[in-house]
Amino acid sequence: MSGSSTFSPLRHRAFLLILVGSLLSHFGNAIQSVGAAWQLTASGQPADIVALVQSATNLPIMLLVLPAGAWADMFDKRRVMLTAQIFMCSLSVLLALLAFAGSVPPAMLIGLTALLACGVACFNPALSASVGGIVPRAELAAGVALNILAFNVARSLGPAIGGAIVAAGGARAAFVTNALSYLAVIVILLRWSPQAAPRGARRGMFEVIGEGFRFAMASPQVRTIMFRAVTFTLTGSAAWALMPLVATNLLGEGSVAFGLLLGALGVGAVIRAATSIWFRQRYASETIIRAAGILYGLVCMGVALAPGLPATLAMLVVGGAGWVQALSGFSVAGQMWAPRALIGRITAMVSSLTFGGIALGSWLWGHFAEAHGAAAALMASGGAMILLPAIGLLVPMPGHQAAVQD
Repeated sequence: MSGSSTFSPLRHRAFLLILVGSLLSHFGNAIQSVGAAWQLTASGQPADIVALVQSATNLPIMLLVLPAGAWADMFDKRRVMLTAQIFMCSLSVLLALLAFAGSVPPAMLIGLTALLACGVACFNPALSASVGGIVPRAELAAGVALNILAFNVARSLGPAIGGAIVAAGGARAAFVTNALSYLAVIVILLRWSPQAAPRGARRGMFEVIGEGFRFAMASPQVRTIMFRAVTFTLTGSAAWALMPLVATNLLGEGSVAFGLLLGALGVGAVIRAATSIWFRQRYASETIIRAAGILYGLVCMGVALAPGLPATLAMLVVGGAGWVQALSGFSVAGQMWAPRALIGRITAMVSSLTFGGIALGSWLWGHFAEAHGAAAALMASGGAMILLPAIGLLVPMPGHQAAVQD
């Protein structure tokens, strides 16, 4: 197995910078989503339009993350991340200026949100591949788990604070905060001086993508991870897409409650991300994914019953734990079953199907909710999540221990 088996102080510093950059970037993304979704909800847009925020946030990631994964393996990862962050910061500034001018119609808001997601699509594979290049293979699962923990800290604090920001200063304040978070990440990346990777022969992007695709298709383990990721997120994305309507239609609350609801999901996610290594050491991958899906499905059905804000918050903490346990499992499995040279591309493929499932599921559940109501959509999504683990009888998740050797 190649790569150092020790985690040197220099690598510790590099990993810390990457972790802080990941935290701030995801923090800004979470606040942006809160601002966009709430602006549409406050302007009286129907459920299918509100749900499009999640589609716009995730569909570009599905479409672009594969070439972005190739770029992460082909080019300097720091430059790729810097370019993505500068692009996103510029778009956030434009969105804030338009919001202050009072000229952000729904189509433009969704379009700019999609363009921001294009930047995220380019940033995330380079970030994940950087973790894989800094952290020794023996500690890769722990490094990935810490990166996911940073993501979920942002998912817990970002929406809650985003809701407060929206309540105090409107959606435009959320857009300004988002721009500032990207600016901070740019500063961090400028301070990071990664060790130059050895340059191989320059190859075309399609050749690089094809190499990753051929490995994925030849690996039954990677194929299974991708299939399970897309089915899980496609089925379970209703709660994320319809949370503004849970706050307004089911609970009769406002923007602060909306932020608290997403924050509760994030708090559960943080708790489970912090304990994910403990679970992986004791339980099989398939057991964890099945339990996570059933737990999350029960929570969705409970939220559909509109039991009041305190009970809903408590349930969403549990639901967030189930959601991130599964997504963490897919992400870690993708990296553990990828050779070091292909890690950017394999991670990108898993991410593509994960975010693609969220994007398509959000669109479908939004239309379902427009026709039958948000409560019915949540109930149907939760019921499907409880039945979904039966797929594991035919295509079980690969184990943790037998991952590919470099």
